[in-house]
Amino acid sequence: MGKRILVIDDDEDILSILSIIFEEEGFEVIVKNTGVTANEVKLIGPDLILLDITIIGFSKSGDEICAEIKREMELTTIPVVLVSAEPDIHQRANSCGANSYLSKPFEINKLVEKVKEFIT
Repeated sequence: MGKRILVIDDDEDILSILSIIFEEEGFEVIVKNTGVTANEVKLIGPDLILLDITIIGFSKSGDEICAEIKREMELTTIPVVLVSAEPDIHQRANSCGANSYLSKPFEINKLVEKVKEFIT
């Protein structure tokens, strides 16, 4: 199996679509419909994280999860790409230390290109 992508989004349809697309691209995909802690990220060991900002039913937002990941020394090298419809995604990506961001709705090809910029 190829590089591992962790996709965190509360929308099951997006999780399904991204799982299919990235598996076809040769990536191993782990999906979570709720947020994760830095310790869970350590256990999963992803090569890249795609992270929505709004995660219904989880105590932290995606940018808070991103900031937590980026504070952990052994996780700082994992690229985090925020993928969200939030209007202030640019500012939130900058403030949490995300490596990049993409606004929803997004073109699948642009998302695949973005991922491949970080892990190929």
